[in-house]
Amino acid sequence: MIRFEQLVVRYGTLVAVDGLDLRVPAGSLFGLLGPNGAGKTTALSCVAGLRTPTAGAVYVDGVDVRARPSEARRRVGLVPQRLALYPTLTVAQNLRFFGGVHGLAGARLRDRVAWGLALSQLDERADARVETLSGGMARRLNLACALLHDPPVVLCDEPTTGVDPQSRNHLFDTLRALRTEGRTLIYTTHYMEEVQALCDEVAIVDHGRLVVHDRLDALLRATASARFDVDVTGADGAPARADDVRTALAAAGLHVGAVTQAERTLEEVFLDLTGRALRDEG
Repeated sequence: MIRFEQLVVRYGTLVAVDGLDLRVPAGSLFGLLGPNGAGKTTALSCVAGLRTPTAGAVYVDGVDVRARPSEARRRVGLVPQRLALYPTLTVAQNLRFFGGVHGLAGARLRDRVAWGLALSQLDERADARVETLSGGMARRLNLACALLHDPPVVLCDEPTTGVDPQSRNHLFDTLRALRTEGRTLIYTTHYMEEVQALCDEVAIVDHGRLVVHDRLDALLRATASARFDVDVTGADGAPARADDVRTALAAAGLHVGAVTQAERTLEEVFLDLTGRALRDEG
C-alpha cells in the first residue's frame, strides 16, 4: 500500500531521511519506530504530501505522491503529533471545517460530522470550544478529523501523547477497528508497549536509514540471545556450584524438566539496535 523508494530528504546540510527503502503491506497496522531525529515524521510528511523529497519517491496505493499529490492526498488521513485543531472553534465547527477541506459538502458533510462526533464520543460536547477539552478529548477529535474523508491509509504520529488511560484505550480500539475494515495504518510512538499491543509489523529507522523491518513476533525471536545467566548464592553469599544447586533442588523434591527463556521486549530490542545514548530533539 505504501512504498518508500530510496527516499532522501535534506534540510540544508542536514540529511533527515537517507535512502529509505520500505514497503508497508495493505491492511497492516505497521509500527514505525526510531529515536528522536531518526526521520519518522519527515517520512510521514512525504506520504501525506506535506514535504517534497529531495530524491527518491513515495507511492500510496500505486500513486506517486510527488507526481500526483492531490490524488495521493485523498487516500491519506494524517493524525499529526501536534494537534491540528482550531482551539477557538467548537468541536462540530472543527469537524465541518476539516470535512470541507477534504471536499465534503451538503448531506455528505453532515453525515460525516455526525459520524466524527460518534467516533470521538463527543456528541454531548459538539458545541464546546476545543480549548475547553481535555487532552484525551482533543486527541480523539484529532483522529476523527483525519478520518472524515474515509481514507484507506491512516498515518498516526504519536497519537496518544498526553492522553488518559481511558482515551488511550478508546484510540486503540478505534485503530484496531480501522484495520479490521481493511485500512492500512502506520503508527509511530516512543511507547514500545503500544506497538507490541497494536502492530503486527515493525520497522526501526535511525539517522534516516532503515535498521530493521520484520514481523513483530519474528523480530523479537530473531534478536533474542541464546545465552542467559542465572546467579545462585549460598546462605553465606558465596556463589553456589551447579552440582550443589541440583542437589539442593533434588533434596527439596524439585525436578528441573526444562528451562525456557522469556521473550524479549520491543524496548530491549530497540535499545540494542539504536543504542542507549540520549537523543535530544532539535
